[in-house]
Amino acid sequence: MKLIIAEKPDQGLKLAAPFSYTKKDGYVEIPPNQWFPEGALLTWAIGHLCELVPPEEYDPKWKKWSLETLPIIPNHFQHRVTKSKWKQFNIIKGFVQRKDIDEVIIAGDAEREGEAIVRIILEKCNNRKKMKRLWISSLTPKSVIQGFENLLDESETRSIYYEALSRACADWLVGMNASRAYTLLLQKKGISDVFSTGRVQTPTLALIVKREQEIENFKSEPFWEVLATFHIDGKKYSGKWHKDGEFRLHDESMANKIADFCKGKEAIISAIEKERKEFQPPLFFNLSALQATANKLFKFSPKQTLDIAQKLYVKGIISYPRSDSSFVTKEEAASFPEILQKISKFEQFKDYFPLPKSSIINNSRYVNAKKVTDHYAIIPTEQVVNPSKMSAEEEKIYSLIVERLIAAHYEKAIFDYTTIHTLVENRATFISKGKEQIQEGWRAVIYKRNSNQKADINEEEQDLPPLQQGEKGIVKSIKVKSGKTQPPKRYTEGQLITLMKTAGKYLENEELIKVLNKTEGLGTEATRAGIIGVLKDRKYIEVKKNQVFATSKGILLIESMGNSLLASPEMTAKWEQRLHEIGEGKASPQHFLEQAKKLSLKLIHDAKVNSEDWDFSHVDLTKFQKSKSARNGKKIGTKLGKCKKCNGDVVDKGKFFGCSNYNSTKCDFTISKKILGRSISQTNIKKLLSEGSTDFIKGFKKDGKEFTAKLEWKDNKINFLFHNEK
Repeated sequence: MKLIIAEKPDQGLKLAAPFSYTKKDGYVEIPPNQWFPEGALLTWAIGHLCELVPPEEYDPKWKKWSLETLPIIPNHFQHRVTKSKWKQFNIIKGFVQRKDIDEVIIAGDAEREGEAIVRIILEKCNNRKKMKRLWISSLTPKSVIQGFENLLDESETRSIYYEALSRACADWLVGMNASRAYTLLLQKKGISDVFSTGRVQTPTLALIVKREQEIENFKSEPFWEVLATFHIDGKKYSGKWHKDGEFRLHDESMANKIADFCKGKEAIISAIEKERKEFQPPLFFNLSALQATANKLFKFSPKQTLDIAQKLYVKGIISYPRSDSSFVTKEEAASFPEILQKISKFEQFKDYFPLPKSSIINNSRYVNAKKVTDHYAIIPTEQVVNPSKMSAEEEKIYSLIVERLIAAHYEKAIFDYTTIHTLVENRATFISKGKEQIQEGWRAVIYKRNSNQKADINEEEQDLPPLQQGEKGIVKSIKVKSGKTQPPKRYTEGQLITLMKTAGKYLENEELIKVLNKTEGLGTEATRAGIIGVLKDRKYIEVKKNQVFATSKGILLIESMGNSLLASPEMTAKWEQRLHEIGEGKASPQHFLEQAKKLSLKLIHDAKVNSEDWDFSHVDLTKFQKSKSARNGKKIGTKLGKCKKCNGDVVDKGKFFGCSNYNSTKCDFTISKKILGRSISQTNIKKLLSEGSTDFIKGFKKDGKEFTAKLEWKDNKINFLFHNEK
């Protein structure tokens, strides 16, 4: 009999769906069939069932935070079962030890984290059974059956387990040592707050703080531009004065002199330049590109986009969302005509059909097996669903993915760009720019519904009349326009994902991102949204109107680090590259961990050296004092019920209610203590967690109006439940 271990309950039930099965408490039984002649048991983890043990379990002296006990470097890393998950662990362990189980199938998500979650459990169960690996990129019945028909040997994916383990242990070493070092040293300066650091979160924060400092240090300067309107043989167009490519004047009187000189004077077209540009359809989405696009269009946070995409994946509607590839293999491309034929029947997409190209199976821009990594690009599966029947959020993400597939079957977009050079009185030079669409191509798909995507339109481009070199006319009107130089813009959350992907080089060009992604990047497709969430939770950044602001706490931490390696995006990107090499079996996990231990020592040394030059006389230290309730331990840490996401303990964390498993599993279940101006009591949170909703609460305020409602947990978020709803 086979034992199948999935990563999560919902995923487990999807894997069982193609077969007849009986659901039990914590597992399902699959009777004998053609795929499992002796039947199978299918069970699951609940995310991370096991966690790295805390420092004090290696050595009691490490429980107390003290500079004298640093560094914290265990001889061998160990895992323990998370307290709230012993029941599920024992179910799995019981199955592993059964004599009639002759093979274990690892069926976590087909990526490094899913690999590690299941393998660590099996190690804790002292598994000696042979193992196979289910590796699929979608959860449709067809894909699941094909996956079980083509199981991999566990040796084929063992290296990505080593990569995940190396990543977790290195992050533990860096986080434990640097966090304690900086917190304790800052306490000596009168800053009584806890400062968390991390191998990925800290260099990401450094990039945000750097932009914050650029904005703060920016000094706006005035400038003036000279704009003219020309009339030539009854034809009208406008132009901007320039000299050697410089359009701005920093002397207002000079700008006025140029305008006075040109007023009413003769103008001649000295040159006309025309350039035709062709734009290929956009690549398929990987996770970062999907997150960046959804943030730009809909202001979805990266985590929100990932959560929505994960739901669509579990429903079998799209392929695996945590992909870092923008390509597919010929096998996927062969299924596109069938998928598109189904899509063409929906009202939302029918205007795009028939497609200019019936197949792209031989188009290497999209179909390239060598560029498909663990997973292919995010695409709709053959389990096509009408977007109009989805929730609004799911419809938006699904439609983006579908439209990319449709656009790939369209022709390129073609534009002619024209530059007119106009000379006034043989002295003053003006430039006019225009653009003419020759072929709309794929833009008919991508830009039809999402008009605010048209970021490539230059506001200064105009519809130019037909003009010829040598034609003469006059300056009909002229004006001087004043302006001020603008500081750099704060990053949006979508831009921050791109910034992390390119290790600090902010790029909008997908092609350049694709090239850089091979060697650089902070974090992985799966972890970047979580890192941004960590920075928010730890009060290092705030997001207002989709703009990312560094807080005083975040700025203080980065300032205190100076030139520490921990704040270096380049160093962290190199680590990511080495981790990737471990996953490919090209680098040694042991050597990597030795380097991580050396880095931990250096980070402690750097912190001590930096602290000698710290001067926080400009800092309001009262911002970093703990509240009285936190100091006295009143209410903080009170257990209120079980987490709706991972079944851990939900506790009072001071400013919000959150899952106690955050440090060990990164479970991000949180509920704010204040919602629409109304404080939420511990009593109501207990009721929500135990019964699904609170009592009716008065005093919520929105748009100047008050209302009464219950709070309920539904679709992985807080919703309002009104009197007329059941």
